[in-house]
Amino acid sequence: MSASTHAPALRLAGLTKTFDHKLAVDHVDLEVPRGSFFGLVGPNGAGKTTSLSMAVGLLRPDAGHAEIFGHDVWSAPERAKALVGVLPDGLAMPERLTGREVLTYLGLLRGLAKDVVARRAEELLAVLELDGADKTLVIEYSTGMRKKIGLATALLHAPRLLVLDEPFEAVDPVSAATIKTILRGFVAGGGSIVLSSHVMALVEQLCDHVAVVDKGRVAATGTLDEVRGGRSLEDAFVGLVSDQVSGVKELSWLSSP
Repeated sequence: MSASTHAPALRLAGLTKTFDHKLAVDHVDLEVPRGSFFGLVGPNGAGKTTSLSMAVGLLRPDAGHAEIFGHDVWSAPERAKALVGVLPDGLAMPERLTGREVLTYLGLLRGLAKDVVARRAEELLAVLELDGADKTLVIEYSTGMRKKIGLATALLHAPRLLVLDEPFEAVDPVSAATIKTILRGFVAGGGSIVLSSHVMALVEQLCDHVAVVDKGRVAATGTLDEVRGGRSLEDAFVGLVSDQVSGVKELSWLSSP
């Protein structure tokens, strides 16, 4: 499905979600420019994962809507989801299949031609350095291998937007370097990425735009330099959510006598 010519890669408007009478996401408005590498940061429980789940159609919002290249995620799901690849946090997949079998199964499920699936699976396994584990079941994969096969499933149908929730969590440096190279290449080729991470240095290294989410709301958004304001992203982040850390006290019993 073609993307709307002028629409942003992702647009969230008034997204709201409540769980057990607790407001998890509070009228989030956000735009991800086309061709951007967009970082989403925030404390634990800030609403990042919930917002991203609603953005890609994994969780229905109580209010508001999400658009992917101008296509509404809920009223036009086929058009919207054809343009996005998703790597959720804690991705579940068929564990009694090999990586190649997972890609083949999901590719055919998406309606891709068998020869296209075979060719793309071969290329993805090679570039992600998983071709040496061709006969290994996913249940035997390391955390880094799981992240890489998850990224492969997100890329398989040639999306124009990637939404990645903590793609580097518990990933070894070698696997992380491979993933970074692929993601930079994806953006250089005209793709757009939304990446959620707790690691400020990683976001600064990769992203050109960033949004800080706190207590279910967007506390700041813009280019990386605009949000940093001449400081490090970590310092800017702490300043925006400072009420959570200002009350921290030293433990007197840990002090040297």
